Amino acid sequence: MNKAITDGLVLMPPPFSAGLNLWSREDGTPGAASYQGQPNAALVSNDQDFAGCLELQKTETTQKLRSFAQTPMQPGLYLRVTVRIKAVSGNLPSVQIAAWAGDVAGMNVATVPQTGPSTTLTSYGQVVTVTAIIGAGSRQGVDMIWGNTPVYAHIGLDLTGANGGVVRIDDIEVEDVTDVFLRKLVDVVDVRDYGALGNGIKNDAAAFLAADADAAGRTILVSAGTYRLSSDVTINSRIRFEGTVTMPAGSRLALTRNFDLDTYSSAFGSEIEGFKKALQALFYFTDHVTLDLSGRRIDMTEPLDVAAAVGLTSFANRRVLRNGSLNAVTSTAWTTTEVTSVATYSTSNSTTLTGVANVANIPVGALVIGTGVGREVYVRSTNISAGTVELSQPLWGAAGTRTYTFRRFKYMLDFSGFSLLSRFEIEDVEFNCLGLASAVLLAVTGATQRFVSCSFNRPLDRGISSIGTGCQGMFVDWCQFLSNEQTLPAQNRVSIALNIQANDAKVRNNRVVRFAHFAIVNGTGHMIYANHFFQGDEETAGVRRAGLVFTQTNVSTVVSGNYVDNCFIEWGNEHDAAPQYDNEFSFGGLNIVGNIFIASDVSSAFRWLVVKPYGPGHFLNGFSMTGNSFRPFNATVGRVEMVDTTIADLDFTRSRNVRVEGNSFNQVAQPIMNPIVTTHTQNTAADTWTISSGGFIPFEGRIRMLESAMPEGALTTASNATRYTFPNAVVGVGASGNQAQLRWSEAVKGKIIVNMRMDLPA
Repeated sequence: MNKAITDGLVLMPPPFSAGLNLWSREDGTPGAASYQGQPNAALVSNDQDFAGCLELQKTETTQKLRSFAQTPMQPGLYLRVTVRIKAVSGNLPSVQIAAWAGDVAGMNVATVPQTGPSTTLTSYGQVVTVTAIIGAGSRQGVDMIWGNTPVYAHIGLDLTGANGGVVRIDDIEVEDVTDVFLRKLVDVVDVRDYGALGNGIKNDAAAFLAADADAAGRTILVSAGTYRLSSDVTINSRIRFEGTVTMPAGSRLALTRNFDLDTYSSAFGSEIEGFKKALQALFYFTDHVTLDLSGRRIDMTEPLDVAAAVGLTSFANRRVLRNGSLNAVTSTAWTTTEVTSVATYSTSNSTTLTGVANVANIPVGALVIGTGVGREVYVRSTNISAGTVELSQPLWGAAGTRTYTFRRFKYMLDFSGFSLLSRFEIEDVEFNCLGLASAVLLAVTGATQRFVSCSFNRPLDRGISSIGTGCQGMFVDWCQFLSNEQTLPAQNRVSIALNIQANDAKVRNNRVVRFAHFAIVNGTGHMIYANHFFQGDEETAGVRRAGLVFTQTNVSTVVSGNYVDNCFIEWGNEHDAAPQYDNEFSFGGLNIVGNIFIASDVSSAFRWLVVKPYGPGHFLNGFSMTGNSFRPFNATVGRVEMVDTTIADLDFTRSRNVRVEGNSFNQVAQPIMNPIVTTHTQNTAADTWTISSGGFIPFEGRIRMLESAMPEGALTTASNATRYTFPNAVVGVGASGNQAQLRWSEAVKGKIIVNMRMDLPA
């Protein structure tokens, strides 16, 4: 760095030959006395050592010599002042560089040192060089440390010591020596100094690597230009881009000390190109496991095929994408692809369509739509030569040949090109879909993906989609899903926040607003905890849809501490190729504990829990609903639960291990419980008492067991004679099987407390 060149600064004072009126015998400030016409000063033009010089006799205690010219001072500027001097006759003086420091108001900055080190002349005729460095910083080698207050200087020298001596002084030189200190101040290494041309044609990779090898802790500067890097480049030093780089798609730039979107955006000239290259480096190098988006917004005009961008199809090491916003921009690239094709389905090959027409046109990741197809069934893979399509789930009612629609949504981050991706985490990222795009499509297989503190803003069709088992052990925590369909009536919405195809998902502490469904869930071992999902609308007595949908019978899942708002939980087996009961696990393993259920402006037919068998013969076998609160607003509902018998009913003669207790019911016409504790008063003596469950049986099932019967007070005959007798019980009587009978040894009357159940112990 040389500011005399880069900033056009005039640093040198005038030569003595220009006139002694330009040189002051005081401080050099305007109005100060000059050496013009002084008897102790003269110009000498024929000195054998100096081409032209000033001859000066010392007549004062401190003989000052200052230039009237103002030498500018700037922050970061370091000046070296040099004078060559020799004694001619008389007493030998001492000499030191001196300068008067002036501030922006033209006042002397008296607090800074204004003289340099003193040198004593020891002989006549010997040329002595005296120097001093003036600069802002307190650094080794700086003689006069001025800080940033002085903005100019009157530069010269002082003679001290005995008077009477005569000296000759060569022209005073002032030079910019900032580059001497640059290594310590800025630590910059420019790639152009190592052969980079920056013309966009020549391969500058070698120059970048050479600069990195020589940096030794300094920062690499990529100065203005376009630098072609034709091979992989890893930079282990800090780097700053004024210019940009271009690279082949398969070549990688790893910036190990500046691994963030800001730097990559500067390097490649745009956020989206920088994002792609930074993702590529994230997958290939172990120096960093986290890509920081620097809190920036990345505008996206098309889906990002992550596997294609990074050049991998399998990856299982932990990587994290965090701290930024992906913003969808209007483009035809977001348009959904839709293909219609005829195919054949057989329950013996439950996840394959065969004889698929136009199979080459069907994209992996497409949603499958057709008669007998459950929700959220996707194309997992295709085989063009065999004419087959692999499905993510079986089809419950599609045996035979029929027409299917394959609808491929477009996702901002599309991981479907990965056959395996595990342990990829997205944290504190906003997916700003804006009704143009869906957000994330997961890999075909993989485990323990994590979404933490993310925002899914107005996805067009889906927030997070799984097309296979890439959601195994997935975490979705502290996220917000905001629908693009909030103004629509609930029944007209089509978007879904997320779906799960595999096991062991953790979905916790999320807020989900007005989608068609919050989650379509297959698999087992899930924990759905402390979410608030609401799906209401402004309609009077409006239709409500399922928030959570479980698509297999035995789910082994806990739904706890959620706020279920204007939607319900649906539990069916729509992902079963043979949905009728066939000695497999039936409906069980669902634990609904400690949730808040509300609804507003709904009809009395609304229910918060709906079981929907897709085939006959199924029954409840291990179901718990405890400690929940149910309350409608501006409405009264008949019950909180029901069986949707559109396709089949449950077999209540086989119910086992059902626990429904400790729930609270407000504005609900018929509370439910199991076991049922009720009282029966028999006013007329009879040997058979019929005990009604009073509608308390969950799902309006039937009584399978009478656990206890305790008389309250005496049992008496018709003549009021007390009897001490014990009945036997008959359960499941009545047209609906929802009654029990107590049969006594003789006709008696009285009051009894009965504990009866809709189930048998497991």
